[in-house]
Amino acid sequence: SEAEHGHRNAALAHFIASHGNLRNPVDTVLDHYYAHCAIAASCRDLVLAGAFLARYGVRTDGTRLMSRGEAKRLNAVLLTCGTYDAAGEFAFRVGLPGKSGVGGGVLAILPGRAAVCAWGPRLDQAGNSVAAVTALDTLTTLSGCSVF
Repeated sequence: SEAEHGHRNAALAHFIASHGNLRNPVDTVLDHYYAHCAIAASCRDLVLAGAFLARYGVRTDGTRLMSRGEAKRLNAVLLTCGTYDAAGEFAFRVGLPGKSGVGGGVLAILPGRAAVCAWGPRLDQAGNSVAAVTALDTLTTLSGCSVF
């Protein structure tokens, strides 16, 4: 169903391709993107996948996946873009870099501390889980764990 309604994704892929920044045909890239959107993952899986960002680019085994600066930039992108058109609201309410998915999971990064994930099936107008955003908002409000 994502492919049936992915007009913005297609437009962005064509825009990127128009600047010579895609190595594969747009349709192939979109097919792979939509397949990745359909991968089943638990909250634990998402936390394990994103925890290197909380460790500033360092994997669980202590090896470096990316430089500290690259991790900082990626966290900044998550903070400003990771929750679609609601990124500003997410930054205001949750105060952490985060990434939501159409499956209802939301991963948030507490730099230097941890990665956390919450899930809920109902999505808001922007495509973010209502319950997960509320849970993360409550977590950061009660704990004071926010980048702000």
